[in-house]
Amino acid sequence: MTTKKLELATLGGGCFWCIEAILKEIKGVEKIVSGYTGGTVPGTPTYKEVCSGLTGHAEVVQVTFDANIISYKDLLVVFMTSHDPTTLNRQGGDIGTQYRSVIYYHNDSQKQIAEIVTKEMAQYYENPIVTEISEIGVFHSAEAYHQDYYANNTTQGYCSAVITPKLSKLRKMHADKLK
Repeated sequence: MTTKKLELATLGGGCFWCIEAILKEIKGVEKIVSGYTGGTVPGTPTYKEVCSGLTGHAEVVQVTFDANIISYKDLLVVFMTSHDPTTLNRQGGDIGTQYRSVIYYHNDSQKQIAEIVTKEMAQYYENPIVTEISEIGVFHSAEAYHQDYYANNTTQGYCSAVITPKLSKLRKMHADKLK
């Protein structure tokens, strides 16, 4: 039996509910925590404060994954194809810096891989990729009701209108990577 090789990835691509729901379906993903990072204000921000756009934080997910099952590079490819990395501070109707496309790296290797993936993915998009690549700072877990949000609220309007179609796209594009 192979020992698990657990690593962390921290990603933001619009509302954290969307990214969490998508990445939960990927083989090798062990745990996902929705939260906030990248801000400039002290203390632990609240959802309301982050939504104001004044804290500088992004809505992100922190993903614990087994690198023996899915590589960081493959995880980033799934991420980059599950949102629009060409729109600055916007994903659909979600507008503001808190919804920016961002990869927060945890080490130099992740930074290099993120740079490679964004360059490789550029050929698939008509517009330039604007995904920010930044070193991880302090990560703050979001409030409990944001965790596992889609699974607990599948019939909620936003979930059925925005997340469910993204999951359908994921299942077509990355069927080989699903649990």
